[in-house]
Amino acid sequence: MTEAILEPDLPIIDPHHHLWDLRPMLPAFPEPRHPFLDAIVGAAYYTFDQLHADVSSGHNVVGTVFMECGAFYRANASDEMKVLGEVEFVNGVAAQSASGLYGPLRACASIVGHADLTLGSKVGPVLDALEAAGNGRFCGIRHQGAWDADPDVLGAPFHAPEGLYGSDAFRSGFGEFASRGLTFDAWVLEPQIGDVTDLAKAFPDQKIVIDHCGTPLNIASYHGKLHENFDRWRSSIHALAECPNVSVKLGGLAMAFCGMPEHGPAKGVGSETLAAMWRPYIETCIEAFGTDRAMFESNYPVDRWGASYPVLWNAFKRITSGHSADEKAALYAGNAARFYGIEELLT
Repeated sequence: MTEAILEPDLPIIDPHHHLWDLRPMLPAFPEPRHPFLDAIVGAAYYTFDQLHADVSSGHNVVGTVFMECGAFYRANASDEMKVLGEVEFVNGVAAQSASGLYGPLRACASIVGHADLTLGSKVGPVLDALEAAGNGRFCGIRHQGAWDADPDVLGAPFHAPEGLYGSDAFRSGFGEFASRGLTFDAWVLEPQIGDVTDLAKAFPDQKIVIDHCGTPLNIASYHGKLHENFDRWRSSIHALAECPNVSVKLGGLAMAFCGMPEHGPAKGVGSETLAAMWRPYIETCIEAFGTDRAMFESNYPVDRWGASYPVLWNAFKRITSGHSADEKAALYAGNAARFYGIEELLT
């Protein structure tokens, strides 16, 4: 699907993308595959070259934030320290981009890694090592808590323990983490949004962002129930937004989990159709959090399931066509820059 780029001069900081090489893992993936795996297998190798091609496809993406995805872990490290490999790898990509040899883009200007917060107070040395490995770019962690009673919702790659964010072990580690001034990305599914609200209330000084509009579900036992569950989702989003330390990422709706569109990967749905599907979720999040605590994200390459990179941003721009220039500047770049500490990209 090829479209003319809307508002091509609007600066964008993409605060959520991944880099990985899944090719060695392909034989281990289950058959038949979960739709999520179908999507990512289509981008089994997604590193700087692919990212650069996507972000250079017409929109004015000035910088990005890498989001942990379990990639390039150290092979010969202890279980808790394997995560350093991902930050080391991404820091190299960031240095490659910062050289200027590949244009003005500053990819991976901030790096969100992973540490197992269920280590409790023992997570401290891991966080110290991550900060050292990031060479000034490491800004925080994501410890995903996605769980559902229906195992077909998430498929093989995920399944955090039920109630992870409320467990004693996790809260102990989160207390150690929260003393460091880092960011926390929370990924849960729509029925779990209240878990993030409880966590945010318990740690009111910790900056938290919920990924993917809280991940409304249109898959497995939730298929066809988006409309039925919309009011529950909206109520949960508004309750979460009452926590002033929480922001929201506007995106992720093109994932197979959300099923907007239902069929992928890369079926060529246009931005007008996508904007119509996503508008109720995006507009509700902006209404709840305001234009100062919301940021658009690509979630690439996972959202390749439903949209090419240029079409995805066109859909967002259609939804915000009525917003002021200042509001757009915040939603597309300013809020992400402030949250992840990369304001220099906008100067």
